Amino acid sequence: MSGQSNAKSLPPVAWRYSGNQLKRWRTKANVSREELAAASNYAPDTIKSMEQGVRMPTPRVLDVADGLCRAEGLLSAAKDYLNKEKFPSRAQDFMEREKEAISHWSYETTVVPGLLQTPGYARTLIENRCPPLDEETVEERIEGRMERQAILTERKPPVALSFVLYEAVLRSPQVDTEQLRRLLEVSRLRNVTVQVLPFERATSDALMGPMVLLETRDHERFAYAEGPFASELSADPEVVSRVTERLSMIRTQALSPAESARFVERMVDQP
Repeated sequence: MSGQSNAKSLPPVAWRYSGNQLKRWRTKANVSREELAAASNYAPDTIKSMEQGVRMPTPRVLDVADGLCRAEGLLSAAKDYLNKEKFPSRAQDFMEREKEAISHWSYETTVVPGLLQTPGYARTLIENRCPPLDEETVEERIEGRMERQAILTERKPPVALSFVLYEAVLRSPQVDTEQLRRLLEVSRLRNVTVQVLPFERATSDALMGPMVLLETRDHERFAYAEGPFASELSADPEVVSRVTERLSMIRTQALSPAESARFVERMVDQP
C-alpha cells in the first residue's frame, strides 16, 4: 500500500520544538543527558528521543529539566502546548480521519480492533510492548483508545461500522470472557456489524494482514494498514479500490452477523 507524503508522518511540530528547547537549556546549564534521565526516572535514550522530537517531552521531564536548568518556568510552560501522547505518531493521521468518518470497515487478523477493546485487553497489549513504554504513556494510550470508542454510539448521524475478525483473533490467550462479551454487546448496536472469519473459510487474501477503509463526511475515501514498524494511510484511488475489493470478498467469506454472534456465544459458554 502506498502512503501519503512523508511530511505528514513527521512528529508534531510542538514535540520537535519543545525537544529542541529541552536540549538547548540542558546544554546551556551543563546538565548531562544522563543526569536529567536519572532525575526524571527515564532512560537516557528516552530523553534523547524527546530532544530529537521523536517522542513527546512529558510533563515530568519538562518540570525536572526546568529546575535542573534554572529555566524559571520557560520549559515547564511547554506543557500547555503539547498534546498528550495518546496515539503513536505514525497513527495520528489515521486518527484524525477517523474523527471525520461516516463509514468504517475493517478486517483484523491478530488483535481485537481498538474500537472494540475492553480497558483490560487494551492494557495487556500496551503494557507488553517491546521496547516497553513508561507508565505515563501507557495510561495515555489506554485513555486515547477508550475515547476513540465514542464513534460507536455518540456520533450523529451514526457512523456505519463493519468489523471482520479472523478466528485467530478470538483464540488469542489475551482474549478473555469480558472481551468476548464486549464483542457481543457492540454487535447489537444498529450501526455496527461484527463478523467472524473461521479458519476453514480463510483464503490467501485473508492471510495478507489487517486493513481499514474509511469514508469521511466529504466523501473522501482512505485505506489504512498498520504494521509493527510502519503504518500507511493512502487516498490513492487504485489502493482504495484494491482494499475495497479485498474487504468485500472477506466479508462474503465470513460468517453472517447472526452466525458470528452464535460463534462468539459458544466461546463464552465453553468451560
